[in-house]
Amino acid sequence: MDECLVRAWEDGVFDERERAVVAGRLEGRTLDEVGEALGLSRERARQIQSRARKRLTKVADLVQDNWREKAHATGMGPATPRAAFATALGFVDHMTLDELLAAAGLKPPRTWAGPLRGWWSVDADALGGALRRLTDTAPFRSDELGRAAAEVGLPAALPLEELLIHSGSRLALSPDGHWVRRRARGRDAAYLWLLETGRPCQADELIAPMAATTVASVREALRRDDRFRAIRPEGTWALTEWTHLRASPSATAVEAMVTVVTESGPLSRARLFARVTELYPVTPWRLKQCLLSDQLGETPDGLVDLVSRGARAFEEEEPARPDMMAVEGEVLGVRIPVTPETLRGSGVRVHTWLTWRLGLRRAPMSRTFTTPGDHAPLVVRRGTSSARLSSLRRHALELEVVDGCSLAVLLRLDDDTARVGHGCAPGDCPARQVRASVSALRPSLSDSAAPPPGCPGLQGQR
Repeated sequence: MDECLVRAWEDGVFDERERAVVAGRLEGRTLDEVGEALGLSRERARQIQSRARKRLTKVADLVQDNWREKAHATGMGPATPRAAFATALGFVDHMTLDELLAAAGLKPPRTWAGPLRGWWSVDADALGGALRRLTDTAPFRSDELGRAAAEVGLPAALPLEELLIHSGSRLALSPDGHWVRRRARGRDAAYLWLLETGRPCQADELIAPMAATTVASVREALRRDDRFRAIRPEGTWALTEWTHLRASPSATAVEAMVTVVTESGPLSRARLFARVTELYPVTPWRLKQCLLSDQLGETPDGLVDLVSRGARAFEEEEPARPDMMAVEGEVLGVRIPVTPETLRGSGVRVHTWLTWRLGLRRAPMSRTFTTPGDHAPLVVRRGTSSARLSSLRRHALELEVVDGCSLAVLLRLDDDTARVGHGCAPGDCPARQVRASVSALRPSLSDSAAPPPGCPGLQGQR
């Protein structure tokens, strides 16, 4: 292969400063950094690099006049290594070749880790696009990385793993050494685990591969991802793509119950519960709760049918009033324990006596109460199996309560207004105890900040 560029570079055609500037730039240093190292301004360093590049192109033009066209043809892919250009152009694989490729209009491919040194392309963004397509195919096992990369057009010699473990990558390694998406690493790891296991798994089996902390967090994560489905009554989790497994066509027990009544007509409770259990296995208690749906009701002869066909909607009998709730005239009082979930802004689960007393006898139903100032309204919602109060986080922050405190919620039934206050007894309040401890420490902290005796010059600096 032609060595004229190397000979010109090494035999005195280029001076020491030109070689130093070009070498520094090829190492990835900026013009400012190169100039500072050589005692030059940024502009002077740029001029020297430009002059050296023009002289190199003149030498290349003397050897072959179509090297630019060959360089473009070779660099049409997302990323091509410098050695491939050397072979195509018939030049020695040397740092001078980088200057020629830049002069021909090629650029280092851009990635989330920055420009990929030693690689070139006509389209600097093509490699980034191919890497994004690769991440879109995730998750995949570590031994599938090469296949997945080839399918999106990435060259085999690319330092792919080095790019993927970079902090800017959208992929990460799971505890099992497989490639998963950073923002869905737990769910992706569960997907690969189930795929490799080939059978439905209990939630506790997925704690380790998902790097989760509790069974509840596993279930919540899988419930939000349509790649997974729960298999009842076993309570295991499987992949939606496993079509060979028996699964209920209904998304909820209520939906299954409505489907049975719609298709079969009025049924007795015993017959209805037996039919629904075949489609969606749940407990008898859950089935009784489903009857409170606003879609189901009772016929005059005691059968279960659709409200839309004339059945009278079921209403729950009054449950026992819990100690944390009270009523006086048109005011309902509810004491709400403050928990970490309350402080995070989660909705608050409440006893169904509250919804019964508010007239929310069926599901889904809700009632809204306005609050003073610019607070969002409080909403009490009734579902078929539970009742909830909307978030109290802002009230908790303003009242400076802590975990273990109580909030007092007063709901007026005559004008649908609400107030939230601090519900702790004065002598039994964790927040007040914390503030008292801090106040007790303040005098000792002030004393420790005082200047030592005999140093009056420091008095004015306190």
